[in-house]
Amino acid sequence: MGEAARRLVPPFTGRPLLGWVGPLLLALFGGLLRFVRLGDPKAVVFDETYYAKDAYSLLTHGVERSMLGDAKNPVADHRIMAGNLDIFRQCPEPSECASFVAHPPLGKWMIAVGEWLFGMNPFGWRFVAALVGTLSILILARVARRMTRSTLLGCFAGLLLALDGLHYVLSRTALLDIFLMFWVLAAFACLVVDRDRARERLVTWYENSPVTPHGPWLGPRPWRLAAGVCLAFAMSVKWSGLAFAVAFAIMSLLWDFGARRAIGLKRPYTGAWNKDAPHAFLSFTIVPFLAYMATWTGWFASANGYGRNWDQATSSGPLFFLFDSMRSWIHYQWQVFSFHSGLHDYHAYMSDPWTWPLLIRPVLFYNPSNLPPSSCGAGACSEAVLGVGTPALWYGGLFALLATVVLYARKRDWRAGAVLLAYAMGWLPWFYYALADDRTMYLFYMVPIVPFMVLAIALVAGLVLGPADAPPTRRALGAAFVGAFAMIVLINFWWLQPVLSGETITQAQWWARMLMRSWVTAAPK
Repeated sequence: MGEAARRLVPPFTGRPLLGWVGPLLLALFGGLLRFVRLGDPKAVVFDETYYAKDAYSLLTHGVERSMLGDAKNPVADHRIMAGNLDIFRQCPEPSECASFVAHPPLGKWMIAVGEWLFGMNPFGWRFVAALVGTLSILILARVARRMTRSTLLGCFAGLLLALDGLHYVLSRTALLDIFLMFWVLAAFACLVVDRDRARERLVTWYENSPVTPHGPWLGPRPWRLAAGVCLAFAMSVKWSGLAFAVAFAIMSLLWDFGARRAIGLKRPYTGAWNKDAPHAFLSFTIVPFLAYMATWTGWFASANGYGRNWDQATSSGPLFFLFDSMRSWIHYQWQVFSFHSGLHDYHAYMSDPWTWPLLIRPVLFYNPSNLPPSSCGAGACSEAVLGVGTPALWYGGLFALLATVVLYARKRDWRAGAVLLAYAMGWLPWFYYALADDRTMYLFYMVPIVPFMVLAIALVAGLVLGPADAPPTRRALGAAFVGAFAMIVLINFWWLQPVLSGETITQAQWWARMLMRSWVTAAPK
């Protein structure tokens, strides 16, 4: 390997086979945690009362329709939904039952896959959430390995994600945020692979062709196109994916600038702008737009979608059908935007974004009342699900993020910059909504950036371990510190697991696991 190749595409350490075996075993471990007792609690948990029903409606009618249910009684709501009963409201005209929904349809289509496979029951509507939560462990382990060139650090990152409480709870709940996390992480992983592939082609050109001031066109870049599709799918789950899409597009182009400069081209920026930017435009604008619109196919094909205005579209003639349909769709998007801008309803577990990294205010997803004492062998029992991160991991992540800021400031490490950018895009935009709009928000909005918090920890762990040629004592001490941290996170997760999964325990055991008073007291109005 030449000097240019070593600088631009450092080699991996360890055997390639272990680079797959280790992450796959960790994904299996995380999957077992998430799939065991996935159908419990046998009730509608938090906003499952909306998304599980919308998913079933998409599966049945192609669009969301109004349904029966009792959101205030999760067990009764579950009984109404169980057994594939006719849970749609009866209307003289189907269009009168069209349901206004506040999020794009892809996340609900993903939930619908589980309902199609396993039926309208808790296991069915949670199945795909558990699946993508498990796959995200594999993706993170692989992308951490690629970024650090270390299989050990990749497996370390995968283990930490498997043991995060918030990721665990959302992987076992039919909410949208776990799908947003998955597509954002998948897009990031695709871009990291694209970065390596583009640099490999650049090095090959540099070593085998006459050098020109601008450098070559690097050819088709399927990984960047895949990233664009993943980002479109992230936005098709929740619009908050847009911040990641813009940031990742800029980041990818900056990586192209940096590669051409690092190899020593005389005009790297002009070369990247002329030869890389057109493909980037295709990958991050045209392809995502087409992919995003494809997720709305059910709405466009149905006469009964909310705001569809089918009669006007069909009566306007074939030439104007598309224009009328798009006009109705854009109006619908504006209504959704207005809804989110005006979302100020009080909720007992709402919180402000600056409190999220400290886990001050988690969300009580499920808390049945009047459990019989016989269920736990004590006078008072608990079977609640608390959506909270693993404190040891999150507080360690805060120190790691601060260290990552220093790493980027001192060495301009691209890995640190990428992690910080992704974390900022998933966190800082919520400050605007909190300060300007006083919007209703929750801790679990942080789950899309939990993988990047873990990546920051993995980068710092690499510094603690030291380089491969460091003295044995230095390496041993670093390994002991990193191993001790992983063990603390494991014990912390094991201790919290009963209140993360809705196990039946005594009230005393529940209280013993409440780290802060704010975990259980209602937020002030």
